Amino acid sequence: MTTLPSFLSRPHQGHALACALLLTPLGFSALAAEERPLWEAGVGVAAVSFPAYRGSDQRNSFVLPSPFFVYRGEFLKADRDGVRAELFDSERAELTLSVALSPPAASKDIRARAGMPDLRANVEIGPQVNLTLWQTDDRARRLKLLLPMRTAFTLQKDSRSLGWVVHPKLNLDVNDLQGLPGWNLGMQLGPLFGDRRQHRYFYGVDGAYATAERPSYQAGGGFAGMQYVVGVSKRYPKHWVGAFLRYDNLNGARFADSPLVRTKHYVAGGFAVSWILGQSAERVVVDE
Repeated sequence: MTTLPSFLSRPHQGHALACALLLTPLGFSALAAEERPLWEAGVGVAAVSFPAYRGSDQRNSFVLPSPFFVYRGEFLKADRDGVRAELFDSERAELTLSVALSPPAASKDIRARAGMPDLRANVEIGPQVNLTLWQTDDRARRLKLLLPMRTAFTLQKDSRSLGWVVHPKLNLDVNDLQGLPGWNLGMQLGPLFGDRRQHRYFYGVDGAYATAERPSYQAGGGFAGMQYVVGVSKRYPKHWVGAFLRYDNLNGARFADSPLVRTKHYVAGGFAVSWILGQSAERVVVDE
């Protein structure tokens, strides 16, 4: 996605730190092949507002640091599509290996999870196939089908598998909006799917933690709702600005009747400003 890379790669948590990282401007669009610095780096600030997790009726708002980093290597890349290892690339198809990190969430701060184990920091890793369905000759407009599939693990001494997440989505990038030169628009929509371990970790309630208001519950795998995202951004010579809105709808999700699901739809959002402080002397030819 042009404006906000790696959007919500950790869909089951709405922790503010993760959201700030997702707002990180890891790149910008170019309309044709040209020379760019091998890397660029800077710092900024992001303001985000998200629920504690998908389905939570508690909202958190934070102002946090927002790093800026772009790396245009032949194999390892950090740009508008996130941090990834590019395994295969052609005019219409791209295969990448991507990684996403999520911070922990303390159950004591979430009413619906009071007395339950905390949600651990975790990492996701897996392949993603990007298929270009349509684009203009100058690549100023581009429609892609993104097919990420990741397995998740907790980050602790005795790491625990959290199952699989699949999030196919259509991605439309529009560069240089009419009447707003330099402004880029990105939109994504698609369903989410998770296996039984994934859903049980976030939405299951073991008998030991059941109460009169929170009965025991075992979540099954399958459909995990729909997600819609829109973002805008603009790159200036020495700084970058961007903003996004995300709408999630959990109607029909396999865990929709979990006692931990307090709302089935919500809007999240945020904005960021970053200042570019340095870049490499080495230049590379890129077609972003």
